[in-house]
Amino acid sequence: MPVIVAIVTLIIAVPITYFATTAYQKKVSAAKIGSAEEKAREIIDEAVKTAETKKRESLLEVKEESIRTKNELDKEIKERRSEIQRNERRIEQKEANLDRKLEAIEKREAGFAAKEEEINRQKAEVTVLHEERVRELERISGLTSEQAKEYLLKTVEDDVKLDTAKMIKELESQAKEEAQKKAKEYVVTAIQKCAADHVAETTISVVQLPNDEMKGRIIGREGRNIRTLETMTGVDLIIDDTPEAVILSGFDPIRREVARIALEKLIVDGRIHPARIEEMVEKAQKEVESMIREEGEAATLEIGVHGIHPELIKLLGRMKFRTSYGQNALKHSIEVAQLAGLLAAEIGVDVRTAKRAGLLHDIGKSVDHEIEGSHIQIGVDLCRKYKESPVIINAVEAHHGDVEPETLIACLVQAADTISAARPGARRETMETYSNRLKQLEDITNGFKGVDKSFAIQAGREIRIMVVPEQVSDADMVLLARDISKQIEAELEYPGQIKVNVIRESRVVDYAK
Repeated sequence: MPVIVAIVTLIIAVPITYFATTAYQKKVSAAKIGSAEEKAREIIDEAVKTAETKKRESLLEVKEESIRTKNELDKEIKERRSEIQRNERRIEQKEANLDRKLEAIEKREAGFAAKEEEINRQKAEVTVLHEERVRELERISGLTSEQAKEYLLKTVEDDVKLDTAKMIKELESQAKEEAQKKAKEYVVTAIQKCAADHVAETTISVVQLPNDEMKGRIIGREGRNIRTLETMTGVDLIIDDTPEAVILSGFDPIRREVARIALEKLIVDGRIHPARIEEMVEKAQKEVESMIREEGEAATLEIGVHGIHPELIKLLGRMKFRTSYGQNALKHSIEVAQLAGLLAAEIGVDVRTAKRAGLLHDIGKSVDHEIEGSHIQIGVDLCRKYKESPVIINAVEAHHGDVEPETLIACLVQAADTISAARPGARRETMETYSNRLKQLEDITNGFKGVDKSFAIQAGREIRIMVVPEQVSDADMVLLARDISKQIEAELEYPGQIKVNVIRESRVVDYAK
């Protein structure tokens, strides 16, 4: 029974508890909802109030901003109005000034017009007076105005020509008196101190043979040996009736030297066949290259010049095998370097630089048969390439007068080069070239007005000119000599200098009867 009662009680209590709990929860929920709605209404009211407040604040800010902008615009408008007023006043002042200036200009123009009329009237009067004076002068002198003008111009021309000739002669005499003595002293001293041997190079070399049987071995079977040697060296071998000798002929002296050394080695060795010829030619080429380098170094040591680029030293050595008018180029360069150094010592400039410039002045001749251009331009390019100084480059470029010398060194190199080339026996010319040069010299002088005869003497070192006395005066002789000298310099190439000697002779002949 108690169990049943408990169960029944439990059954009755559970629904009652459930309904009670549910009712309580509903009541609590209703209270929470009411509280939430009330809070929501409060939040909404507060938000509305805040919005209204911000709206009023924004309206106030906008009004303040518009008022401030308006004030600024008003201020700017006032400033612009005042500036416009100032500009208007300035323009009015300028207009008033312009009006005053225009009035003044009009008055001056009126004055100028009156003056112009007066001047024109005076010009007319002057013209009339001038014409009357000219007619009176023509009547008195018996000459027309054109004749008088021609007479005056002729008189003035003669006077000016005479004065010019006298001035030129006086200046030349003064310059000669002041400079000739020193120049001769310097040059003679330099030449006396310089001693050099001079050899005339040719285009052939002679190789001595131990016997004439060697000629056949050099020629070889069907000429194969001589053909191989000529092909390898580029030199012609001349085997003729000359006893115990073979002649090597070639324009390139380096190739000729290679052929000479190779042939001498083959003769000593005794084994002459194409393979051996190729081997000996290769050895000879190496020997010649070594000889070129040694000759260049020996030249720099002889002159006492250091610091030259190795390639320039090698080019100097190549000049041993180069000739100009029969004068060895390397010996000529050494001689020019020595003379330039001696002249530099006499006048007190840098001796080392003068020697360096003299040694390198003809460096272009070492490769002028391989490179286009004159030896001067080639030498300048080589000196620039191997970082020589501007003084050396100018001396190389100016040693034949192609450009103006910029330093005393360049002038000394010019003088030394002329001394070395013009010295008797330094150069050898063919008879045809020599005679053509003399003929050209006489043709140039005979082309001048007033020249009667001309004679090239002293191996072309002097041209003696006879002039017609009636056509050439004493004053004209000075100008004539100068003009002839200038034309000879422009048209002829010659070593050294040429003396232009103008002779005017007057003869009076009468007969006693």
